[in-house]
Amino acid sequence: MGMGELFLESLSTGVITEDEIDWVAAQQSGFNRQEEAAALKLGRLLDSGRIQIGCRVPAAAA
Repeated sequence: MGMGELFLESLSTGVITEDEIDWVAAQQSGFNRQEEAAALKLGRLLDSGRIQIGCRVPAAAA
């Protein structure tokens, strides 16, 4: 999963996991400008409470 996909997934679910936060922190030195902007926006969304730290429940298989 890349930064863009992580950003969209977190925005759509309202949740980011601790592992995903760790991944962002570990990868940030290699981000391009767009990825840096997405990471900053994620941080702001976390600070404002629009995204919560937690876990996602996978969709049930039909």
